[in-house]
Amino acid sequence: MKDRLTDALYGLGWSTVKKLPEPAAERLGRTIADTVWKRRGKGVLRLESNLARVVPDASPQRLAELSKAGMRSYLRYWMESFRLPSWSRDRVADGVDVKDIHYLTDGLAAGKGVVLALPHLGNWDLAGAWVTTKLETPFTTVAERLKPETLYDRFVAYRESLGMEVLPHTGGAAFGTLARRLRAGGLVCLVADRDLSASGVEVKFFGETARMPAGPALLAQQTGALLLPVTLWYDDTSVMKGRVHPPVDVPETGTRVEKTSAMTQALADAFATGIADHPEDWHMLQRLWLADLEPPSDDDTDDAAVHRSGESS
Repeated sequence: MKDRLTDALYGLGWSTVKKLPEPAAERLGRTIADTVWKRRGKGVLRLESNLARVVPDASPQRLAELSKAGMRSYLRYWMESFRLPSWSRDRVADGVDVKDIHYLTDGLAAGKGVVLALPHLGNWDLAGAWVTTKLETPFTTVAERLKPETLYDRFVAYRESLGMEVLPHTGGAAFGTLARRLRAGGLVCLVADRDLSASGVEVKFFGETARMPAGPALLAQQTGALLLPVTLWYDDTSVMKGRVHPPVDVPETGTRVEKTSAMTQALADAFATGIADHPEDWHMLQRLWLADLEPPSDDDTDDAAVHRSGESS
């Protein structure tokens, strides 16, 4: 019953929200965000706990302000995502402004293949639609299988409608396909700021230990593709902003494990720069740092499943 209800709610969002005028969708998003924030549920409290590490000198009042802004940013993501399939090509192309995009376009022109690695900042679906529309460049990404299966199918169909190739995250099955796309000079985009699996790479992130996925670094090593961190953020306009950071190079010496560790740390450092500049746009409502980990309760598992439904990782 819970799975069917979750699927129905997402279906309602895509079928109804996309029909609303944009100002009405924005007001609805803010209203939902403020209501959820006032309830002080586990997601909001976890967001504040995470933000306390990003802004360590923030007062309780400042953290509350940041978490409220964070929930509004998170709901902006959802309102935009529900409406994206109905946006015109011009609306998508004009909806994002990215600094230093030459790192991406030059890398693709060189035919090496490019891996874009992003944290949970801003709206990664909108950024993906902008790449396929404005840059006219298709790409491949990975999505975690969700329950119910019908919900996963909705997300795959949605992202494919935006011009993305979506692979299921089932063990290492996707890695070979991603590598083939890169060797052919293609583009791969991965959300890469959280990985609590046994294969996650430990990094220092805002002064404490967290785990991030090894995939982006391993793909760059094995295929010769360019590895580029990307950060996104909102301002007070309707246009999302972004930045492509300088390439993360493969170290000349060291074992594969050492190289992967160094490259993943470089990604973490680039992510931290973007998150520190725009903490309210970091949509991390889950545990991230190892010091926070404990056996999840049933409620935590349910909350995590809902949050992961917005990821391509």
